[in-house]
Amino acid sequence: MTHTRIALPRPYQSYVYAYPHKTAYRPLSPRRPLRDLWADEPRDALSLYLHIPFCEIRCGFCNLFTRVGAPGDLTTRYLDALTRQAGTVRDCLGDPVRFATAAFGGGTPTYLDAGELTRLCDIAEHIMGADLRGIGFSVETSPATATTDRLTVLAARGATRISLGVQSFDDAEARAAVRPQRRADVESALSRIRDTGVANLNIDLIYGIDGQTPHSWHTSLEAALAWRPEEVYLYPLYVRPLTGLSGRRDEAADPEWDEQRLRLYRQGRDHLLAAGYRQHSLRMFRRIDAPAAGPDDYACQTDGMIGLGCGARSYTRDLHYSFDYAVGVPEIRSIIDSYTATRDFGDALHGRVIDEDEARRRFLLQSILQADGMVVADYRARFGTGPESDFPVELGLLADRGWLTHPTGELLRLSPEGLAYSDAIGPEFFSPAVRAAMAEYELR
Repeated sequence: MTHTRIALPRPYQSYVYAYPHKTAYRPLSPRRPLRDLWADEPRDALSLYLHIPFCEIRCGFCNLFTRVGAPGDLTTRYLDALTRQAGTVRDCLGDPVRFATAAFGGGTPTYLDAGELTRLCDIAEHIMGADLRGIGFSVETSPATATTDRLTVLAARGATRISLGVQSFDDAEARAAVRPQRRADVESALSRIRDTGVANLNIDLIYGIDGQTPHSWHTSLEAALAWRPEEVYLYPLYVRPLTGLSGRRDEAADPEWDEQRLRLYRQGRDHLLAAGYRQHSLRMFRRIDAPAAGPDDYACQTDGMIGLGCGARSYTRDLHYSFDYAVGVPEIRSIIDSYTATRDFGDALHGRVIDEDEARRRFLLQSILQADGMVVADYRARFGTGPESDFPVELGLLADRGWLTHPTGELLRLSPEGLAYSDAIGPEFFSPAVRAAMAEYELR
């Protein structure tokens, strides 16, 4: 008997943390008034996100919307614009509005000093109306900016989760990722975060860095676990165009690197599972006995999001929208300058219409790429059809590869190996229209 070997896709293609991807967004013509967009939207469990596009350095792997430094009074002008935008958006939302979760991201939100962070919290709480002390409230930070005065502000305002981008506890690996830092400074930052008493500490680590070995990866994992973080995120290294590492590696033609990353992922996954963590997605691991990060009743598949600031996206059921997007330094600076000069924030400028097909794809992707999978009855209740009839080819491929498990017959859940290939599975569910828009996008 002969067995046909099923060809597997490349494991690291696209991190699907949101769908459609921002490179599928286009200028909206005509512009869409926010008041009209949100008029008939559910507003009882929204997510609030505030984006700070400043960092003290730009890591070699970073393709986020951020710039290095903020000369002169740029942070003040940015917060002024954020205040104007928040006032307009809150007015357009009408009443009642309730936020179920809030987050500050970037960039590095703690690039702002303590006084500016206080102002940022005031925008979220006093203008937008988010009860920061009563909901899940997460903030990203870096070793250099996780200072006592900044962390004290965040803890006092109700932060339930502080996420520290460590990436590696090995100084040589950090340099290889163009993230110059010393382990001693990382450990000091972790100590300061723990001293705040914030209930949930997250540590980000990256695998696939040049020079990284199973031994050095084990050392970083153990160094992270020494702090008993409530969460650990394991990120595969990606090398994207216009980033600091883009000239050093041809990602598309390096199957050995794919295999290296897969090995390191499995090593890290098994290590964390053995240490008392539960896997929630390809990247996220949470300590089994960790306290809740807040009464978070936000469901990413169905509930809306309000994003404020450059680089932030907002989601309604029918439209995802944002400001312009770029990766290159001159373009980012230009967009930030334009944002700070804006007086009228009443319209959505760039975005992507979410029709019924895209809504189905988004719901499925946001569910099945989680370790718990998707309850088929939830999908049927939302759309009136079943995923097996809507996506027979895509789900058939997953089944043929042995990447689906069906414990009850009413649950679509990835197998452990399927979860390992999440970044290949996600793109297989992109619509032809989104694929075409992403391919046509001119990165700048």
